[in-house]
Amino acid sequence: MTNTNKVDILLVGSGVMSATLAALLTELAPSFKMMMVERLPNVAAESTDAWNNAGTGHAGYCELNYTPATANGEVEITRALNINASFEVSLQFWSYLIEHEILPAASKFINPTPHLSFVWGEADVEFLRKRFNALKQHHLFADMEFSDDPATLKNWMPLVMQHRNLNQKMAATRVGYGTDIDFGSMTRHLLNNLQTKSNFQLALNTEVQSLKKLKNGHWQVSLRDVNGKKIRNIEAAFVFLGAGGGALKLLQQSKITESNGYGGFPVSGQWLVCNNPEVIAKHNSKVYGKAALGTPPMSVPHLDTRIINGKPALLFGPYAGFTTKFLKQGSYWDLFKSLKFNNIKSILGVARHNFDLTRYLIGEALQTHFSRMATLRHFYPEAVNADWHLENAGKRVQIIKQCDDKGGKLEFGTEIVAAEDGSIAALLGASPGASVSVQAMINVLERCFSTQMQDSVWQQKMKTLVPSYGESLIDDAALLKSVRARTLKTLNLT
Repeated sequence: MTNTNKVDILLVGSGVMSATLAALLTELAPSFKMMMVERLPNVAAESTDAWNNAGTGHAGYCELNYTPATANGEVEITRALNINASFEVSLQFWSYLIEHEILPAASKFINPTPHLSFVWGEADVEFLRKRFNALKQHHLFADMEFSDDPATLKNWMPLVMQHRNLNQKMAATRVGYGTDIDFGSMTRHLLNNLQTKSNFQLALNTEVQSLKKLKNGHWQVSLRDVNGKKIRNIEAAFVFLGAGGGALKLLQQSKITESNGYGGFPVSGQWLVCNNPEVIAKHNSKVYGKAALGTPPMSVPHLDTRIINGKPALLFGPYAGFTTKFLKQGSYWDLFKSLKFNNIKSILGVARHNFDLTRYLIGEALQTHFSRMATLRHFYPEAVNADWHLENAGKRVQIIKQCDDKGGKLEFGTEIVAAEDGSIAALLGASPGASVSVQAMINVLERCFSTQMQDSVWQQKMKTLVPSYGESLIDDAALLKSVRARTLKTLNLT
């Protein structure tokens, strides 16, 4: 018979989401007993690892898919405003963690890297101009610059402008305090600190075998040692499923009503990585383009300066591909095992209405090095084949939801699914993901710890952790100016 240990909080997965929630709860309720389980031998080794994501601090500055054109030709900026405000929440919490020496110096995980949107051709230049004019009017984007002058563009992105046809119409926008973030390094630093706390336990090489709701409202979670096959039971008052692509499977195991109809559409990713230090040294920005007509938001091409484990790198991509794995270190059976009676209608609906997406992903997977390099040359005309090699990125599981019109709907965002009683929550989806991890985890707290979050003690503490908490950075320009001045200074982003 296995022994059952009791904890207040069980966190499944050791990525940035679980680590952020653990850090918030440690500050709000130091007496909570917490346990984190990770099936791999190392923490932050899946989606959170620097090589498995874009490393962009998603703030809506450069990502054109966050500002779609409407039917009447205008530019919709609501999503960009929400993402920017959410990213500012992350910056505030990270600033607090640095000020209290919970995280090390900012340069260990975040670096100033200008964010640019770059387009060419008359129609796309006009779109970018409209986008700039719409965003520039709002205080969140007041520092954005626009230029269609070749000399200015060469100054902003010399590598991109090298030997480019200057007769071609082109333009770019730029925000100088954009960021490159090594989410893997940040998460490992955060977990190193958490492990010094007496209330926190980390169990590696450990996976969830089953979840069962108990009569007292708690969860009995059966854990298996991946190496020794040993089984142990944990009774948890609250369970957070932050296991990336593995969260859907665990959510389905919970059998909560709220999980019905959810499915997953897995997408693989690859990067072209530069081998030439001289080329790497010539670029210091994140340059995002516009996705080709008919391609999904995940296909937005970008040429990125990265700092990974303290070393500069230059990546281009992503190149998407079709996969049935939900995790980079997962199983090819993941997709098939996720098919359930309550989500088959949603999944078939998405399959029926997204043939073009499937065809696109298969086409991406069949590309050669020469065809990938041809795409890169739209951004860097002088790119040499021998200077670049292909690396596999992480897997992303896009959300499939029930939809009355088509049976199922494919979502490209991030979503929290929680039980009505707040005893369990799961994070599904992808971009903007890690960049808005703090706001996402605050949302978990508000849904699953609603009584405590209304308590004056927790309210006061939340204002210390995130000074803008409870207020709107979208509506309050003075508040935004105050918090941004602090975070730019604390995080050395000026």
